Amino acid sequence: MSANQSASTGKLDNYFKLTARGTTVRKEMIAGLTTFLAMVYSVIVVPSMLGQAGFPHTAVFIATCLVAGLGSLLMGLWANLPMAIGCAISLTAFTAFSLVLGQNISVPVALGAVFLMGCLFTVFSLTGIRTWILKNIPIGIAHGAGIGIGLFLLLIAANSVGLVVKNPFDGLPVAMGKFTSFSVLMSLAGLAAIFGLEKRKVPGGVLLVIVAISIIGLIFDPNVKYQGIFKMPQLGEDGLSLLFAMDIKGALQPLVLPSVLALVMTAIFDATGTIRAVAGQANLLDKRGQIINGGKALTSDSVSSIFAGVIGAAPAAVYVESAAGTAAGGKTGLTATVVGILFLLILFLSPLSYLVPAYATAPALMYVGLLMLGNVTKLDFSDFVDAMSGMVCAVFIVLTCNIVTGIMLGFGCLVIGRIFAGEWRKLNIGTVLITIALVAFYAGEWAI
Repeated sequence: MSANQSASTGKLDNYFKLTARGTTVRKEMIAGLTTFLAMVYSVIVVPSMLGQAGFPHTAVFIATCLVAGLGSLLMGLWANLPMAIGCAISLTAFTAFSLVLGQNISVPVALGAVFLMGCLFTVFSLTGIRTWILKNIPIGIAHGAGIGIGLFLLLIAANSVGLVVKNPFDGLPVAMGKFTSFSVLMSLAGLAAIFGLEKRKVPGGVLLVIVAISIIGLIFDPNVKYQGIFKMPQLGEDGLSLLFAMDIKGALQPLVLPSVLALVMTAIFDATGTIRAVAGQANLLDKRGQIINGGKALTSDSVSSIFAGVIGAAPAAVYVESAAGTAAGGKTGLTATVVGILFLLILFLSPLSYLVPAYATAPALMYVGLLMLGNVTKLDFSDFVDAMSGMVCAVFIVLTCNIVTGIMLGFGCLVIGRIFAGEWRKLNIGTVLITIALVAFYAGEWAI
């Protein structure tokens, strides 16, 4: 290693605390690339969803890349955590199909709602309300959220490749897909390959599988086509700029305000639960069980939502796919920084995003989901009510496909269970207040 390389590595080590967290530049680079490949689909899905609601496709593509790029850089360089930020798929769906198409709200007013949501979200982060929520999440529900998110990831990945599909007949909601399809076989083979490589501790094993399956897809799958490497981002006829297009006054109308509050409540518990789960997966908790640099992490994603409203994208949040990077060894903000840089580069290398099919990243997501199920061993069944409430949270996250719903049901079971068990003294006022707020949110039919 040259003197210059050694000096550069030393600076990165000092800034990101690599040695202190037991990682290296190489591990962080691999983790960043793994996370990026696991969530790069967002630059295709988000513009497609918003495009159906009348948003200009090219402008949204550029905005989506910028939100993911700059948001992840903020998380990496400021909070020093291996969590990537991007336009949240669930909140994107709500913006497109509920706000614009469902309520006939114009695109500028919808962006005004996103902007206001980001502002309120940031206020909750800066005033410590989100940190207070984190501190008042019972330990069983915190671990239960990790288990549930793991199950959720498994379901998302399996559904994306057709391994698990919607049941067309009466009965259970899901069914086995076509086992012999190319995408299913590649996904299962990739998952098994990851098991073997991780057992042998092959560096970057998850990333190697993603790249290998992408190459196989390019050779044998006619749907995976080489479309070039470089393409300048252009605001063409379909891509009129949405920069500062938000209509804040319109978003303050009584018709729209409930939707703004729904976005805020969903983001608070969805994103906060995800951050806690990913931090726990990466062992980035302090002695009190709180997230290292948690305040900065919470503020990073909320500020990114403000930016999203300004440039014309959907609300931002930490991506649960960040767990793919932490599973690959990411422990510092260098992982998120790599993700951010790659998302800014994809503005100019957009054709490459089509070379990574869903069945190439699905094995990584399923593997991470399985790893997160390990949180079940952290449940303390000597505190029966707490442990079972955590299990309720976990199961209903995946059954309802909604993280906030699982958390709400977990809190409700905990409070009522404590009362019936004669353990009401174990409840604190914070847990009770959060439970009341969540139940009222659902009872009022404001939930997304």
